[in-house]
Amino acid sequence: MIIKQFEYKPLAHYSYAIISNGEMALIDPERDPKAYYEFAKAHKAKITAVIETHPHADFVSSHLQIHKETGATIYNSEKLGADYPHKSFDEGVSISLGDISLNALNTPGHSPDSISIVATDGTKTALFTGDTLFIGDVGRPDLREKAGNMKAKREALAEMMYTTMQTKYNKLPDDAIVYPAHGAGSLCGKNLSDAASSTLGEERKSNWAFKEQSKQEFMATILDGQPFIPLYFGFNVDINKKGAESLTPALQRVPFRKEESATGLIVDIRDAANFKKGHLLGSINIQGLSETDKFETWLGAIVAPNEAFTLVVAEEENAAYVLNRVSKIGYETQVKEVITLENEQLLKSKELDLHDFKQNPEKYTIVDIRNESEIADGKFFENAIVHPLNDLRNSAKNIPTDKPIVVHCAGGYRSAAGSSILERQLKNTPIFDLSEAINNFK
Repeated sequence: MIIKQFEYKPLAHYSYAIISNGEMALIDPERDPKAYYEFAKAHKAKITAVIETHPHADFVSSHLQIHKETGATIYNSEKLGADYPHKSFDEGVSISLGDISLNALNTPGHSPDSISIVATDGTKTALFTGDTLFIGDVGRPDLREKAGNMKAKREALAEMMYTTMQTKYNKLPDDAIVYPAHGAGSLCGKNLSDAASSTLGEERKSNWAFKEQSKQEFMATILDGQPFIPLYFGFNVDINKKGAESLTPALQRVPFRKEESATGLIVDIRDAANFKKGHLLGSINIQGLSETDKFETWLGAIVAPNEAFTLVVAEEENAAYVLNRVSKIGYETQVKEVITLENEQLLKSKELDLHDFKQNPEKYTIVDIRNESEIADGKFFENAIVHPLNDLRNSAKNIPTDKPIVVHCAGGYRSAAGSSILERQLKNTPIFDLSEAINNFK
């Protein structure tokens, strides 16, 4: 049994290929299937199965495209209510893959239709847990109240997760390797480890969810302090339930041009320094050129599903790259066009006098755009007002405009987006981005 873990770092997403005797199965594949095809070719394997552990909220899967292009059978829980061709994969169902066996466990909690997959090869066991069991944590239970075929209240899902953790993995050996769908940085849980895998024995020792506790104690822990839910999460659940359009034709429909202007919502993906030197009126700066940029998350948190927007890139060569990133969350259909900027008469962002700010912070309205869970750990500025970035387009109107405004986050990436949103919406007030200078105040 050959197991390959693929990582898409901006979304902290893990997907998997399993190969045995020339046959290959994919688990929770990302939107672009190219890497899986290359891996299959390198190992002279035929993709025969694609397994979805649940309809994902944080990324769009390529399961339907892979089925169309390879003939692979799609497997998922019948509880999912999938609209694409598939076969049921629930407890009691086994898939033969070469010389190994893949068996399903129904493990509800993150969603009502979640499954885990047990792969056995002789005495070796691999456990693919989707968003149910993470390394050091379990999946959040509050994403299916408004999306998907099966809706469930967070309390009901928290109770399901308790039962799952108490019963579903009990018969599996301690040396079973645990392979989750996400790692640290994902919004599908709150305290995920940096580790990409673990053993079931190690999780039984160290993961809080395996510890002996009452149902009430478990539910209180899992429901407390979960991250915000980006706007796009329910949208992606629905896309994954239907099956996404194949990637290449979806991207080819988006036009590119060199332009001096744009109307409507504009998302500028250039780095903050270049954005501040010159940008179109009303642009929102969501940086998307680095693999460390959480571009997809913040695009899907700031821009609503079905909201049309124009993308601004530095060079034409960036267009294909950023469109591919946009497609990870299914937003490519909302992109009106991709443009570069030719006009030298662009708007410049105001530069903060850092010395004056340090000496006279009372002269400024300080806006802290970090998440509520971060705020709970303490403020950097006692008099800062809290407006988390994910809701800033809605809450900007409540920010006082009698003083210049200084925007900050924890490291500088988000404050570029936050300050540009306030530039767009509070046009007659000076807006400053504290950016990486926040590190001087920690």
